[in-house]
Formats: sequence, structure tokens, C-alpha cells
Amino acid sequence: METAFRDLDRRGLAALASGHAVADLCQGAVPALIPFLISERGYSYGAVGALLLFVTVGSSIIQPAFGAVSDRVSMAWLIPVGVALAAVGIGLAGVMPNFGLTALVVGVGGLGVAAFHPEGARYANYASGTRRGTGMSLFSVGGNAGFALGPILITPAVLAFGLSGTLLVAALPLLVAIVLAFELPKLKARNADLAHASTARAASGDRSEDELGAFGMLTAVVSVRSWIYFGLQSFAPIWFIREYGASEALANGFLAAMLVAGAIGTLVGGQLVDRVGRRAVLVGSIVAQIPLLLAFMLAPSELIAGVLLTAIGFVTVMSFSVSVIMGQEYLPSRIGIASGVTMGFAIGVGGVAAAVLGAVADAAGLETVMWIVAALPLLGLALARTLPLTPEEARRSRPSRAATARTAEP
Repeated sequence: METAFRDLDRRGLAALASGHAVADLCQGAVPALIPFLISERGYSYGAVGALLLFVTVGSSIIQPAFGAVSDRVSMAWLIPVGVALAAVGIGLAGVMPNFGLTALVVGVGGLGVAAFHPEGARYANYASGTRRGTGMSLFSVGGNAGFALGPILITPAVLAFGLSGTLLVAALPLLVAIVLAFELPKLKARNADLAHASTARAASGDRSEDELGAFGMLTAVVSVRSWIYFGLQSFAPIWFIREYGASEALANGFLAAMLVAGAIGTLVGGQLVDRVGRRAVLVGSIVAQIPLLLAFMLAPSELIAGVLLTAIGFVTVMSFSVSVIMGQEYLPSRIGIASGVTMGFAIGVGGVAAAVLGAVADAAGLETVMWIVAALPLLGLALARTLPLTPEEARRSRPSRAATARTAEP
């Protein structure tokens, strides 16, 4: 039975990654919908800010709550249902007749996104077998691609059909939700023993292998990474416009390049994890950020700055799947909570930090904010260097250490 779980379940991972992509597509489409709601519905900046708050709280901040429940009670059905709710949220957001109902459906969509992630990440862990780095990177890249697809799909749909074009965008995640519903029995059957062992451990209260201190420190590292990434998403395009006189289209093009490079970095990071280890990839990605961000701030031209921003996106998101794996291994009895925190809460904190940075920019100027973002990897590196090996890494290193000791004997 053990052998069955060692192989990578490519079909299962493909289904889960597709679900991750369309769930995050629904979340990423909401900000792109904001300008249309302002122009066609006359919503105030305060109102649309509230919509973004609803989707952030619903989709990110409360993910650990879903994870806590799913640790004790198997709720794999949340995988297709979460995607379906996310689709309903974005689909109805464009056709609701007033702000109250729009806020309601956006909130429901955010809850769907939150419901999907902990169970989706748990089953991606199971489906990865012994190649967790590769498997979790495939799952994670779906989310990165989804965020990038949100604005790409929502903008032409609304331009062509008005706000009711959101219904057309919702068709894709609804289709994927149906596919996941049909795929779920096979996914559950293949991983039944692992799922039962996980929920049984959580229900028993056995926390002997949990490393709460290390998990807390990892959460801090992920939060810092999120501050950097959200800070760049929010202010890098403005930096290009004000510092280099770039057009809005070119500035957004450089931002898109950063997002695409991040998706590629997720895949590369996952491959490296299986070769060099979790902590090495996490620390290495932070070390690489430091000179790249410094060079970005001092770049003599917009083209060089754009290339550097692309590289920054690559190395920053390279550690995304790594941090999810480490979180699950630091909290083996609470995989759902670990997934909810590393994929949801810590990222939501980054969104809040972006708002704080905006206030700093108003008070002290854009350049001050950009230098703060450039300095943040130093904090992330200081925190990451304190992280111990995960229990899984420690177990894997013991045989090699024992072999080394035997070789050293005369």
C-alpha cells in the first residue's frame, strides 16, 4: 500500500491545480472589475475599497478557520464546492442591482476561495507522494496563473458585454468545479489511508511532532515576502511612470512580466526543493532578492529596471510552494491550518501591508516606500535563518548521516 502513494499522481494534481487556477482567477478578477463598477455604477472609492476588503478577508484571512475544521473532519467536498462558490461570486458581481448585493456576492465568492485552499493543498500534498516539491509547485503555479488570468479575462468580457460579461467569465470556473466533482471520488479513494490518518491524528490531539515556534517564524517569513510582493504590485508601476516617464501600458507590461516570472519561479522552486532541500531554497530565494532590489532602485533606465523587476518576481515567488510544504511539515497534525495560514492568512497580511505602505507614500513619498520594500528582504533573511529543519527533512537526513559515520570509521 505504501508504494501506491510514492508516485506522483499527475492526473489528480492537474485537476487540483486547475481548481486552484480558477479559484484565484475569481479573486484576481475583482480588482480588475473595480474601474467598471466606478464608471458604470458610480460607486465611490470608499465603496470599492470595501469590496476589496470583503474579498481579501473572505478569501485570505479566514482560510485558517476552514483549515482548522477540515483537520478534524474530512471535507474534500469543499474542493469543487469552493470553486463553484467562487464562480458564483464573480459571475453575479457584475449583475447585482445595488452595492449591498454586490458586496454580498463578492463576499460569498471570497468564502468559496477560502474553502477551496486548505483542502486543495491537503490533497495536493497527498497526491505529491515523495516528490512534494514538484507536486506542490504544480499546485501552486495554478494559483499564480489564475491571479494573472483574472484581469486578462474580465477586461475584454466587460468591454464586449458590459458588466454582465462577468457571467461569461464565471463559466470557466463552473466547468472546472464540475470536473473536480467527477474527479473527487478517485482522488479520495487513492488517498483514503493518508486522509484518515491525518484527521485521526488531529482528532486524537497528538501534537508531539508539531513545531509551533518554527511554524510561527515561518509565518513571519511568508508575511515579509508577501509585503514585498504586494508592495511591488501596488507601487512598481507608479515608480516606472514617475521615475522614468514610462507610459501606463509599459508600466503594467513590466508588472505582468513580474507576475509571469513568478509563476515560472514557482515551478523551478518546486524542482529545487526535491534536490537541495526546503530551507536552502527558502533562504536562497531571499538572498537573491537583496542585490536585485538594490539594483532595481538604482537602475539607469526603464528597460533595465523592467528586466530586474522580472527577475525579482522570479526569485520572490520561487519560495511559495516551499513555504507551504514547510508549514505542513512543521504542523503535521494540522495540515489544514498550516495550508490556510501559509496560503491565505500570511498573504492577506501582505494586502493589508500594501494599504499601510500607501499611507506611508502619502506622508513620506513614493521613493521612501520603494526603499522600505527594497530593505524588507534583510528582515526576511534574519527570520529565515532561524528556521530549523522540518521533521521530514530531519528524518531524511538521518540515514545519510549514519552512512557518513560508518564510512568515517577506521
